Amino acid sequence: MGESTHTADDNGGGTPGLSRRTALTAVAATALAGAVAPGIATAGPHRPDLEGAIRVFVDAGFAGMQMRVRDERGEWVGSTGVRELGRTAEPPTDGLFRVGSTTKTFVATVVLHLVAEGRIGLDDPVADRLPRFGLDPRITVRMLLQHSSGVFNFTGEHYEDGTVVPGIPWQGQEWVDRQFHTYPPDDLVRLALSKPPRFAPGAGWSYSNTNYVLAALLIEQITGRPYGEEVRRLILRPLGLRGTSVPGTSPELPGPHAHGYHRYEVDGGWKTVDVSRQNPSWASGAGEMISTTRDLATFFSALNGGELLPAPLLAEMRRPHPDSGAHHYGLGVFVQDLGPGGGTILHHNGSVLGYGALMISTPDGRKTLTASITTGDAEDNPVLRFKELLDGLVETVFGGRVAE
Repeated sequence: MGESTHTADDNGGGTPGLSRRTALTAVAATALAGAVAPGIATAGPHRPDLEGAIRVFVDAGFAGMQMRVRDERGEWVGSTGVRELGRTAEPPTDGLFRVGSTTKTFVATVVLHLVAEGRIGLDDPVADRLPRFGLDPRITVRMLLQHSSGVFNFTGEHYEDGTVVPGIPWQGQEWVDRQFHTYPPDDLVRLALSKPPRFAPGAGWSYSNTNYVLAALLIEQITGRPYGEEVRRLILRPLGLRGTSVPGTSPELPGPHAHGYHRYEVDGGWKTVDVSRQNPSWASGAGEMISTTRDLATFFSALNGGELLPAPLLAEMRRPHPDSGAHHYGLGVFVQDLGPGGGTILHHNGSVLGYGALMISTPDGRKTLTASITTGDAEDNPVLRFKELLDGLVETVFGGRVAE
């Protein structure tokens, strides 16, 4: 659920997606056109630039990648690498994957829809709607969506002086031992509130997964229904997104998918485990969702094309918080300048252990890039090169690099 503007996202939900400690906060067709190069399966027009752009991720050590690009040349879909370690088949070109912090854009869209309906205001105090937590009364709905509440990140905080305050386990043997543990969202919030806030509400900016667990609970309080049902009612059903789900506590990926892995050090050696099945409740509204590249492309194109929110609220969504610095974070979306050759892109990438997700679009929604990346057992951690790899991919598709 990382948060870096350069990454697929985090430790629980999101590139950013759940944490900044992991850089990986980091495509469908009815038939394959065939392998145009060894190890790459594609559908759509022959695009050597895109084929080469995904190959470098696997060359760097990722297990596999599937990608979908929609632009003025049509739709291109491809995959490379392996679906499962020890086997040779490529990842499915429209397989399911865990999207990590990309979940946050869905949650923010639902909250803003409720704002459009007049059921809550962006500057309303959250404590009035969720009194059981004893939240600081200065925290508003807007602050949750833009990460300016100051609430501790339940996956842990890294401070400027190098201090680390841990939250729930998010990697290593400790996480593996709790891979199927259920974390009630109220417990995640209470853990966060047991720690000192990072700053006073509205006095700064810091990516915190707790904000989006609270946002999901806010949706439930307002509507009287699980937030996943509101995601289905307002987004998935109207757009026909059949591959997207809010799994709750289910560990399954209920359809064709590439496997994701976690490699960690234990007892002086290295161990690699398959983490495709995991209880996503630890990510909750900050990063639990499952989707496909087709569905993410359709959703983000519709959102940016003005189909899901009225224009004034879409503009609010795209207004970066002034203290978010190079992240340029609005309300559930990053806004990035690619310089003279590329214009502006919007995105919210994400990751959880084993999986990274990319969801990127031009402001009009006409050009999109969506992808899933899986980690494997490479000795040299490819996540360390993720920014470089992602910058190259963005330049290939959108014509510029994220400005520093």
